[in-house]
Amino acid sequence: MDQRIPVTLLTGFLGSGKTTLLNHLLHHSGMRDTAVIINELGDTGLDQIFAQSNLALSVESEHIADNTVLLSSGCLCCTLKNELADTMRDLFFKRALAAIPQFNRLIIETTGLADPGPILANLMNEPVIESVYRLDAVVVTIDSVYGLQQLAENQEALKQAAVADVLVLSKTDLADAQTLASLEEKLSQINPGATLHRISHGQLDPAYVVDVGLFDTDKKQAQPQRWLRSPSKRPNTLGQLPQKANHDGIISFTVILPSPINWSQLKPHLLKFCQTYGKHLLRLKGIIHAADQAAPLAIHAVHFTPYPPTLLEGWSEPEKLSRVVIIAKGIDELSLRKAFMTF
Repeated sequence: MDQRIPVTLLTGFLGSGKTTLLNHLLHHSGMRDTAVIINELGDTGLDQIFAQSNLALSVESEHIADNTVLLSSGCLCCTLKNELADTMRDLFFKRALAAIPQFNRLIIETTGLADPGPILANLMNEPVIESVYRLDAVVVTIDSVYGLQQLAENQEALKQAAVADVLVLSKTDLADAQTLASLEEKLSQINPGATLHRISHGQLDPAYVVDVGLFDTDKKQAQPQRWLRSPSKRPNTLGQLPQKANHDGIISFTVILPSPINWSQLKPHLLKFCQTYGKHLLRLKGIIHAADQAAPLAIHAVHFTPYPPTLLEGWSEPEKLSRVVIIAKGIDELSLRKAFMTF
């Protein structure tokens, strides 16, 4: 199993309940080996979570910066003061030197106005970062009352929902049944492959949002089907018309690749595809059964940047089907499908 530290990117539009959810997660005993980076607007990131709380312990170590607190639950939290990649490197090296408590997962809470795509892409371009951290999942909170309005009026909210692995509908106790149904239908159009959970007051079992990506840490094995989260509808086959984008311009579809296939041929093609269509490419995930590899590969890309593939040693499936899920905006599916299949 990949030994890199799994990263959960927690995002969502302003006021959608990210901090409330995070606060609840950090109270959970199962989160004690977690580090958290809070990247919120202004200087009140940690204060939002720990105000009127006795969770924060004093930290006397000279190696831990003044923007870091250790919780009684065992979690280590810091606010982002420099570049995200610098903060992630700093945490890892302090962990390696035993200057801070050991942590086995990282949660990054972004500002509510953040497009998660560029954040992921920037991290993928950092050699040290990609060698010690791996993306586990993108978790997005959606306000059940105002979600429909925010998705209609804000491109940031729309992109957040489109690239999510897990969608968390917050404040469900404040929304009526019809509003919830309409919101869920809308989200299923934007991102049909995402897992969806309803919560109120931030109450959610951490098992639904951490360690839910490529690897199951309990079973110590890869879970590619769970990570891929391909749209539930059947992929297009020969003779069928590709789907039309919904009125927001978001499309999500699965491409089935021919067999046999060689990674040595697909790798440069994937790079060229990202470089050509990166403006439209919100996210790409795939499972590749390559004849020139000892085990299947998990591939991932955001915008212009393909991420180094993960070799899924010890994992196989009865039907060796190479498939790629593409989530894009502002371009038709047929163009992308043709471009990806031409190599």
